[in-house]
Amino acid sequence: MDLHPFLLDQWTARFADASPAIRFHLAGSTGPSWTLAEIAALGDTPLDLTNTPLGYSSAEGSRALREAIGAYHGVDPDWVVITTGGSEALSLLFCVLERPGADILVPDPGYPAYDAMARAWRLKTQTYRLTREARYAQTADVVLAAMTAHSVAAIVNTPHNPTGSVMKRSELALLAGEAAGRGMALIVDEVFHPIYFGMPQPSAADLDNVIVVGDMSKALSLPGLRLGWIIDRDAERRSRLITARSYFAISHSPLLEIVATHALTHSAAILARAQAVADANLRAVEAMVENLRGLLDWVKPEGGTTVFPWFVDGRDSRPFCEAAAAKGVLIAPGDCFGQSHHLRIGIANHCEGLEHGLEIAAAIIKA
Repeated sequence: MDLHPFLLDQWTARFADASPAIRFHLAGSTGPSWTLAEIAALGDTPLDLTNTPLGYSSAEGSRALREAIGAYHGVDPDWVVITTGGSEALSLLFCVLERPGADILVPDPGYPAYDAMARAWRLKTQTYRLTREARYAQTADVVLAAMTAHSVAAIVNTPHNPTGSVMKRSELALLAGEAAGRGMALIVDEVFHPIYFGMPQPSAADLDNVIVVGDMSKALSLPGLRLGWIIDRDAERRSRLITARSYFAISHSPLLEIVATHALTHSAAILARAQAVADANLRAVEAMVENLRGLLDWVKPEGGTTVFPWFVDGRDSRPFCEAAAAKGVLIAPGDCFGQSHHLRIGIANHCEGLEHGLEIAAAIIKA
């Protein structure tokens, strides 16, 4: 099957070895970077990998790691299946949900891989629209309105990429119950949880009829581990997921599982740093938008690590992003998310200096 070009990945890859080098990488959605040494030093007992056997782990992941993830989300560790990042989690879920003629509900705008990977598993996609006029609010009614007689699941991403909107727990519970009554599963993508700018909320993993996807890459700021998970209380479906993973990947790296377990055990320090960086940088973006009033507008995000402003005059953002990249500031053009007059700015990667990158971007917009 031919997949649509992954525009976001192509955009960032294009500038990986740019000359002059990119100084402000604002096109991504991860938190502030950590070295292995910094992670290993967390806690009273430094992590030591030197005596780790380089064999296979189990397909569902080590018990220690699943217990750490269960504690992180407040659920039974037996519900957890380890995956190679959030992408494999989605692929496994689409694999076991696929049936002839079935469709899945996905947000628009939304993470481009939802649509591409669903189609790769021959699932049709039905989009539910998150609108600027409604401040990108995520409600059960908006999702259910897109349902068809062939819908097998709906995906909710909260906090949402790229807009930063959050579906309230009451709406998630309502949607999960309605979906169950219609024979649908509710997949909640929580890779940006628990980074919130207003009232925080707990994971949805304990709600009935909810499958949670999480990973170490976004809020937990460790994308190089390539480690994610599925939380599913349905034992029969979970068994099918583990079987599929046995064929697809066999297991994850035991080295990376040990690092991830250590990181999750000390996740409070990692999350505190990510939250502090995101809070400070969100204020910087807010100041930039205010300075560019009449040229740029936005809906202030409620959580996550990205903002999704737009050009008031409706211009295509790609020429601006090209010009910014030439000045060392990498911002993702909105056409990567199907909305060309928008641009996505990552706010959690740079611990310092983001204000200067935004100043360069603002000067280009004003020129």
